Amino acid sequence: MRAKLVLAACAALLIGGAGLAVAREDAPRGYLAAGTLDTAKVLAPAPKPGEARYEADRKTFLASRALKDTPRWALAQADVDEKKILADFGCALGFTPTSETTPRLVALLAKLRYDVRDAVNRPKDLYKRQRPYLIDEGPICVDKTPDLAASPDYPSGHTTWGWTVGLVLAEVDPEHATAILVRGRSYGESRVVCGVHNASAVEAGRTNASALVAALHGSKAFRDDLDGVRAEIAQARAKAARPAQCDAEAALVARTPY
Repeated sequence: MRAKLVLAACAALLIGGAGLAVAREDAPRGYLAAGTLDTAKVLAPAPKPGEARYEADRKTFLASRALKDTPRWALAQADVDEKKILADFGCALGFTPTSETTPRLVALLAKLRYDVRDAVNRPKDLYKRQRPYLIDEGPICVDKTPDLAASPDYPSGHTTWGWTVGLVLAEVDPEHATAILVRGRSYGESRVVCGVHNASAVEAGRTNASALVAALHGSKAFRDDLDGVRAEIAQARAKAARPAQCDAEAALVARTPY
């Protein structure tokens, strides 16, 4: 079963990756023509039972269950809703973009979600790897629903989405690139903390996103939209206040939790 790409019906922002699917077959496309990038050939194959990566994933899942009910667990729960991706990057950016303050950024990401969907669905369909809590018993930070269980682990769609957004934001706002990419890393790590993805799936998600953004730079439309977002970001920051509780978040994302 494919991941579902959550499409916000209203102007309330965007999408994400743990689920990836559009409701209509005739929905708008992204920046890349179909078949431009086959990330299933770019990513290393998903780990198989008996392989070192597979056993390392199991150990990481079991060890990271000790994070349940800690502040890092709470951050992982907050990172579950992919539609709030721009709020998640608010501390790193120094302000929280919205559809009112940064409409060009929101429009770029709304289009980009289709490219993320395509980059995630093909390797997920190919490998059909089970999520870690289906292999070893342990708590996860969301409900254990049939839909979640049916959506394959590898690569992590959340991570692909979060790292893609992070790379885009770092490019249009290079002065904050370090903080943005730290937050992008931690966004993927939240999936391991949550217990819904293996560490190898998160690593694959970052590779997936990096390959996608590299390919996107071959699109003039994408490059033109990036140029428009740069000025928009600077103008929006000048008028916005810094989000609250950023010091606490910075302490949580400063190092990997596993």
